[in-house]
Amino acid sequence: MATSEPIRLTQFSHGAGCGCKIAPAVLEQILQSNQSIPNDLRLLVGNSSKDDAAVYDIGNGHAIISTTDFFMPIVDDAFSFGQIASANAISDVYAMGGKPLLAIAILGWPVEKLPASLAQQVLDGARSICAEAGIPLAGGHSIDSHEPFFGLAVNGLLQQDQLKQNNTANEGDLLFLTKPIGVGVLTTAEKRSLLKEEHNGIAAAQMKQLNKLGELLGKLSAVTAMTDVTGFGLLGHLIEMAEGSHLSAELSYQHIPFIDAAKEYAAQRIVPDATYRNWNSYNTKVSFASGVNVMEAFNLLPDPQTNGGLLIAVKPEAVKDVQTLFQEQGFAKFMQPIGRFVAQTEKIIHVLA
Repeated sequence: MATSEPIRLTQFSHGAGCGCKIAPAVLEQILQSNQSIPNDLRLLVGNSSKDDAAVYDIGNGHAIISTTDFFMPIVDDAFSFGQIASANAISDVYAMGGKPLLAIAILGWPVEKLPASLAQQVLDGARSICAEAGIPLAGGHSIDSHEPFFGLAVNGLLQQDQLKQNNTANEGDLLFLTKPIGVGVLTTAEKRSLLKEEHNGIAAAQMKQLNKLGELLGKLSAVTAMTDVTGFGLLGHLIEMAEGSHLSAELSYQHIPFIDAAKEYAAQRIVPDATYRNWNSYNTKVSFASGVNVMEAFNLLPDPQTNGGLLIAVKPEAVKDVQTLFQEQGFAKFMQPIGRFVAQTEKIIHVLA
């Protein structure tokens, strides 16, 4: 296939990044089953919870982590797409407190529409991120598809006593977030050719960043629960944490980190379609206090993130241990808690000013 015009990958797919996720309410229906599932006592984390990866006991106090994640292009550059999709998939291992071991690729490519050379660049992007994570890209599988998509299946390892789940928070635990919210808004502006030149590359740089901090957080008993914020937005993933832990949560809106440019586009209602799907799936579980800019919050808190930050529950008496780690690892600007878990109430999330 020959073309003189630059190929924009985002124009060949209807979705983008983790915004491709099926809405939470629809996913609930899909996952329902009346089938009897054998109880495997060595399966430590599986379909019974809404966690980031499966975890299996392999003996001697160790467990293997297994996860997969793939999606359609969220950026136009093929190499960057491979980097972002790979970093996002590997993040699930870090979110469990584990260390990634190896990955295999999952590629769908419309071979009649897009040149194979671009798919090769996607794979090279994946190899670069796997190398940064210290793991091999050991193989994979490809199909001829109507739209391009890419991702990884990743295995990791951890000590069982360092396993971090998303449903084990305690009342009073403080919440931390390690990346700002807003990449869904920025990538939507780019897809619609509305992104200002000075905002080019902001979202991509963040989405390529590996969440390696999760492996270190796994070693801290001060961390009671952890997940990564992806397609369901900050609200959606916090609801999963709170409901799984039989708690509610308070969010301090003024302390949530946002990408500054995202607020500008959100004010113009340049937001992903997935934002509306997310909000419609869980809006009855959220309340807003007076003083909160509700319209802005509506556009940003359900914003689908791709390879978003780690959302971490921390014992209040051990916050300094986590803040010290943040300081040492270059996350000083995320040392302010964004909320806390409270006893369960009618609403799951209370957004405070």
